[in-house]
Amino acid sequence: MSRMRFTLPVLMLAALAGCSILPKAEQPSVYTLPAAPGARPTAAAAAPVAWALRVATPNAPRSLDNSRIAVVPSDNTITVYAGARWNDSAPHLFRDRLADAFRDSGRVTALSTDDSNLAADYELGGNLSDFQTDYAGGKPEVVIRFDAMLANSHKHQIVASQRFEVREPVDGKEVPQVVQAFGRAMDKLSRDVVTWTYQAAPTK
Repeated sequence: MSRMRFTLPVLMLAALAGCSILPKAEQPSVYTLPAAPGARPTAAAAAPVAWALRVATPNAPRSLDNSRIAVVPSDNTITVYAGARWNDSAPHLFRDRLADAFRDSGRVTALSTDDSNLAADYELGGNLSDFQTDYAGGKPEVVIRFDAMLANSHKHQIVASQRFEVREPVDGKEVPQVVQAFGRAMDKLSRDVVTWTYQAAPTK
């Protein structure tokens, strides 16, 4: 009798192990930051610059310094799209897109990011205060706001600073449409930042 009492719980545990009652973990859709067709420029005709540039990851609030896709459905409320993520944190996506824009311009031959920690004449960094979808009048729009800071790496001095902001309407309310709007907004902002940097950096 005691042997049967011992065997029965073992059989029950084995059956439960083969048939879990716990829900399966959600598998989120992972998105890259797209570039609009034809948006990325070809190498410019202007002569290459003589200085090296390091593009740094911008500072960002905790609500943005992660891989979730942020949305502000109402004033003073920030949340995220369920079941969707970026393939990297928002600040890293932002940095890499800026670096790509400088490469596409064809003018900076010595270009790096803060991942490599290589020496450079200038460093472009700043604060990414907005990288989310806002609902204005019930219609979603992507908002990216970046306070850029260009610094002389050798003298540890700020050369110039500038605020950049882009608002891009979303063609719908689904996550893939939101992601496409992020791509368009980032294309516009990165072009503006690249143009400003070339104008702000002193000629060496």
